[in-house]
Amino acid sequence: MTDRPTGAAGTARSGPGDRPDKPVAHAATAPTTVRYALVPVPGLSLEAVARRSRLHPDLVRRFVALGLVDAERDAVGRLVFDRDAPAVLARVQRLRSGLCLNYASIGLVLDLLDRISLLETALRGRGTRSDTPPWT
Repeated sequence: MTDRPTGAAGTARSGPGDRPDKPVAHAATAPTTVRYALVPVPGLSLEAVARRSRLHPDLVRRFVALGLVDAERDAVGRLVFDRDAPAVLARVQRLRSGLCLNYASIGLVLDLLDRISLLETALRGRGTRSDTPPWT
């Protein structure tokens, strides 16, 4: 067992005695830095998200089924949400009430808004500025 990279590509070989939590770098996707979570970030339960967003838990479950908010399942099978789930749900509710959109079109609008945000961030990162003023 050695911690030194081997081979021309700089990949580490793992053997039967190596620790499973040790990162293995691949030539095509070699990260520049490896980060480990020092403290696990607990997710929010369905009840906590429903209470914070002031929505019924069944409506939150429906949003998960429609793909409007992301959630994972824990070992028991309960929904676990990210910390930003109430903000995402508030955004969905604003689009629903402000623009009178149905939930299928809200998913499309959210995807488009996320793409616009990524493109604007890429333009700002390159130092390029468009001639037209931002739409927001």
